[in-house]
Amino acid sequence: MEEKANHDLKNLAYAPDIPDLTFRGYSGPQEHEWIAAVIQRCLDADGVSEVITADDIARRFAHMQNFDPTQDVLLVEIQGDLIGYARMNWLRESNGDVIFRHHGCVIPEWRRKGIGSTLLHYTEDHLKGLANHTPKDGLRFLEIYLADTESDTQDLVKNAGYQPIRYFFEMVRPLDADIPEIGMPEGLEILPVNPNQYRTVFDAADEAFEDHWGHIPATDAEYQWWVESPDFQPERWKVAWDNGQVAGMVLNYIKAEENERFNRKRCYTEDISVRRPWRRRGLARSLLAQSLQMFKDEGMEEAALGVDTDNLSGALALYEDLGFQTNKLWTAYRKLMA
Repeated sequence: MEEKANHDLKNLAYAPDIPDLTFRGYSGPQEHEWIAAVIQRCLDADGVSEVITADDIARRFAHMQNFDPTQDVLLVEIQGDLIGYARMNWLRESNGDVIFRHHGCVIPEWRRKGIGSTLLHYTEDHLKGLANHTPKDGLRFLEIYLADTESDTQDLVKNAGYQPIRYFFEMVRPLDADIPEIGMPEGLEILPVNPNQYRTVFDAADEAFEDHWGHIPATDAEYQWWVESPDFQPERWKVAWDNGQVAGMVLNYIKAEENERFNRKRCYTEDISVRRPWRRRGLARSLLAQSLQMFKDEGMEEAALGVDTDNLSGALALYEDLGFQTNKLWTAYRKLMA
């Protein structure tokens, strides 16, 4: 790693006494590659089969709500090499609660030495400072999402008083199994989405998820983040229309880098949603089945999606009925902010 100037050094009295250990702020886009490398090391060690790139970091830092990387990122170095990272921001849910969300990691060889505890201590202190500038009504929670294989971080947050509050399944379905042919509800049709309709689809998805747990109202910045993402693949979407109105959708995509890294042919059937006037008519089932067939024809071997296990719409039962099986468990941990 090339030499970096010490930027915004943090003197943390509660940090462990480790030679050449430093904590500092973020100094600019030149660090995105190093941050991505640290996160990838952690994902690989923790059995999370995802790929993170410098471009992903750049998009997140540019568009995430209530987030300033020059203030809301902490980096950890040993002898100038980056070994850990934390970021933090706050969000307001549709129900008025304020969520102080954070994510952090330490590469495996430097775990269980007090560095992760230091990151968490700093993160909570920083978020409590941000709380002075957020809406005062509603409950306030510290929050982190973790996979069931991220045992080190799970131990850390549980010991700090976090409680599991909500569970999510990553589900996978092999595409060599039979895919049912399910027709569209009467009066609805799947049509291609033109660029001047992208925002319409985005807003329709946001509306459809308004009554879901933890919903955060979408922003213009998040729309920009969405259209800049490599997962933005409108040519693969299945969007149902009713006289010019979006009724429901499955926003399909393929992560090519992920498939190459993990030697698989996986596709994603995500943002499965139906707006209220068109619910309970079998639309989601039809759109999902057609998405699976499309990907099978494209040569994919498995489809994946994520679901809230307590989703009130019956989504979990629908996905199981269409052949999806649980592959990984994710948990939202929360702690009431004092």
